Formats: sequence, C-alpha cells, structure tokens
Amino acid sequence: MPSPVLKAGSRPPWVGLGAAVWVQIAAGNAYNFPLYSPLLKSVLGYNQMQLTILGVASDIGESVALLPGIACNKFPPWAVLLVGCVLCFFGYGVLWLAVSETVANMPYILLFITILIATNSNAWFGTAVLVTNMRNFPLSRGTVAGILKGYIGISAAVYTVVYSLVLKESALNLLLFLALGLPVLCLALMYFIRPCTPASGEESSEHGHFLFTQVVSVMLAVYLLIITVVNQMISLSQTVSYILIAIVVILLLSPLAIPVKMTLFPVRDRIDSSDQLAPPEDVETLLAIGEGAVRKKKRRPKRGEDFKFQEAFIKADFWLLWFVYFLGVGSGVTVLNNLSQIGVALGSDDTTILLSLFSFCNFVGRLGSGVVSEHFVKNYTLPRTFWMTCAHILMILSFILYALDLSGTLYAATTLLGICYGVQYSMMVPTVSELFGLKHFGINYGFMLIGNPIGAVLFSVLLAGNLYDAEAAKQGTSTCIGADCFRITFIVLAGVCGLGTILSIILTVRVRPVYQMLYAGGSFRLPASAIH
Repeated sequence: MPSPVLKAGSRPPWVGLGAAVWVQIAAGNAYNFPLYSPLLKSVLGYNQMQLTILGVASDIGESVALLPGIACNKFPPWAVLLVGCVLCFFGYGVLWLAVSETVANMPYILLFITILIATNSNAWFGTAVLVTNMRNFPLSRGTVAGILKGYIGISAAVYTVVYSLVLKESALNLLLFLALGLPVLCLALMYFIRPCTPASGEESSEHGHFLFTQVVSVMLAVYLLIITVVNQMISLSQTVSYILIAIVVILLLSPLAIPVKMTLFPVRDRIDSSDQLAPPEDVETLLAIGEGAVRKKKRRPKRGEDFKFQEAFIKADFWLLWFVYFLGVGSGVTVLNNLSQIGVALGSDDTTILLSLFSFCNFVGRLGSGVVSEHFVKNYTLPRTFWMTCAHILMILSFILYALDLSGTLYAATTLLGICYGVQYSMMVPTVSELFGLKHFGINYGFMLIGNPIGAVLFSVLLAGNLYDAEAAKQGTSTCIGADCFRITFIVLAGVCGLGTILSIILTVRVRPVYQMLYAGGSFRLPASAIH
C-alpha cells in the first residue's frame, strides 16, 4: 500500500479528535442491548438463555475487529467508517423489521446473525477513529486512548438519556434511530477523520487542549448521571426534555472549540527544536504505516518497535497481555450482560440507575486511567500494565461484595467494577501500541478485542446463564430472586481475576525495561535500533 496523503497543519488532528467523539458515541451502540432485549423477549417469546445467547452475539459483533484492523492499513479512514455505516443500517434495520413484526417469524439463527452484523459496526467505527487518532497524536497515545475509550464508555448513558427523554422508552423507536440516525451521523463526519502530520514535538498548548477535552467529558458524564436520576424521580415535560438533550449536544460539540480557537487565535511560535520531546525521525517512523515506507534491516523487531501480527503472535508478552485483558473484560462483561437480572435478584427496584452508574464508572475508569497512567509512565516509567493489576485486585473485591449481598453493597460493587472494567479497556490500547508499534496497531489491537466475546461465552453463557436458570428452576419461576442466583458465579469470577492479577504482575515485571527505554527522556522515544 502506498503511503497515505497526510493532512498538514496543527488544526486537522484536533478537528479529527472532535469528530471522533461523535463516532465513538456511535461505536457504543452495542450498549443498547439491555434497552431493547426485553422487547425481543416479549414480542418474539424468547427465554432467558436464548436472550443471553443474543447478548453474546452483541459482544462478538462489537469485538471482532481483525478485519477493521487490517483495513486500517490498506484503506483510508472514510472507507473503514463507510463499512461500519452499511453494517449498522442493515443490522439494526433488519432487527427493527423483526421486532415490529413487519417480517414475521424470523428464524432465531437469522436474528443472531443480524445482531452480530449490527454491533460489528462498532468495531469498524471504533477501530477507524482509534487507529487514526493514535497516529495523529503519537506522543500522547495514553491520553488519546483514555479520551476516546472514555466516550465509548459514556455512550451507554447518552443512549439511555435519549431513550428516556426523546424516544419515551420505546425500544422500537430506539432500533429505528440506531438504523437510520447513526449511519447518517458517521457519513457526515467521515471526511474530518483523516491521517494528519503531527508536530515533531509537543506544542506548548497541547496539554491545555487535552485537559479541556477531559474536563468537558467529565462534565458530560456527571450531567448525564444527574438527569438520569432526576428523570427517574420526577416527570419531565417534553420541552424540558428537549432542553436537557440540547445541553448534551452542546457538551458533545465542545471539543471542536479547540480547532475554532486555534483558527481565531493562531500561535505562530513553535517550541525550539532543543525542547522537542521526540526527534522528527521518531514521529516519521511512527507514522510509516505503508509497506516500504520505512526501510529496515531484515531482522526480528524488538519490543517497542513495529511488529507485524505474525511476529507479535509468537511473543510471550503478547499472550500475557491477551490473557490479562481477557480475564479482566471477560469477567466484567459477564456482570454487564446480566446487570438487570443481578439488580432484580439482589433487590434493586430500578435497574436503569444501576446501568447508568456502571456506565458512568466505566467512563471514569477509561478516562482516569489514561490520565494517571500517562503521568506515571512519563515521570516514573511505570508500565501501564501496573494499573491493570490494580484493576484486577479491585475486581476481586467487587465480586466478593456482590456475593456477600450485604446492605448497600450492590451499588458499591457496581461502582468498583465499572471503574475497573474501564481501566482494563483503556490500558490495553496504548500498551499494545507501545510494545508492538503503531504501524500494525490496528490488527494487533483487533486480536486483543477477541478476549471480550470469548469471555462472554465462557463466563456469561456457560457459567452465569446456566447457574441462573438452574436456581430459577429450583424456585419454580423464570425470574430468579436472591443472592444464590449469582453467588457461585461471583466466586468463580473472583478466582478468575485472581489469576489475572498474577499474570499482570508477571507482565509488568517483564515489560518494565521496555518502558524505561521508551520513556527515559520523559516522553515517548523510539529505540535507536528502530530508527536506523
């Protein structure tokens, strides 16, 4: 593939990041499954196990990102986004036809495939904007990953608010919105998400720009949580509902204020070359994403350099990272897929608030870990996998709290788990790029995501689903009530995270020398062997 044409200038990367915020909201459309799954159960007459399997189809679809990863190295971002638009339109469109009974008696296997296709749009949307922005901001990859993954995390709350205030809790209208609204949104924004040439060193205002984006995203998350709770407590008029939604739109548009400000108040003076945090050749190498763009000696790459997928696949650190991620997100997604049933079993009257709490904490984990890890990796060369270790330990605590079912522990456990779930996602992304390079980041990252659906099948369907149905059968009902519905599941998941803790400690010890080499100067630097 020839090298892509890179958009020059200091503003385009920030325009792309602002547009990526909206695409990331679209890339979280799989989080809507808990909102429309009750309609599938009632209209189509499915039992809990059938519904759980459809939930796994949703997990598989959003996490199978190998093809998008390959496509990112062969086609421009707009082409990758276009595929996502087509999948979103046809997937949710057919799903709407089935649930509205426009097409009657749709086979179960066809519905499974339809949900898989619909949510696979997430992989195309998310991979396109993540790979593009990681390459546009190669020196701030942890921060960028935290921001973008954070917006995916908060997308569930955005959809919940739209579902409650605009769509009046109509799952049928929600499916129509997903089928038509999201493709139109991404089609309108695809032009702005493009490869750009970053400055050879960090601009003096870059830290402030990232800080502004992070603050706005936190404001959005807090605002969404507040209006979700308020909407559950009091009845809001249609006018008030639309005003509240308008504020959400303004907050989502806020990151675009950065390129507007750069246009109105341009900064002509760049930092001196002596103050650059990385030499120009480092950035040029990071952006060499086409075959033949950089000529290297024919030797096996070292950690920190660009690995092809087949080269990374045989490395111990690659598999250690995969298992650490798989054990973390696999156990977390089990709770997420069954959160409504867990809430009912443990005595929660309103699972909507529980879902919103998980979404908010998921966002906090994703954004916060990006900020914190970036500080510690640049100042203390502390590997990002250290924070995955901390997340595993706290997840053990959260599962124990769920299993104990003491007064007030449901919300405390959900808070802890939501944060840790977000940390696992956010830390995996920059770690892959730092250990195995940006050149083939898309496919390496896409393979890591496979841990999500595998975990969902093993832990959600085979473990949680079967145990839940067995306990419900004992009670003589389809809805299980009481701590015993999920207690064994929580104990097993605590053990799973215990294994994840051990593996993440091993990985952290192994990669510490790599981070000491990459961040010895206080910012990312390619090893000398990768430049020559």
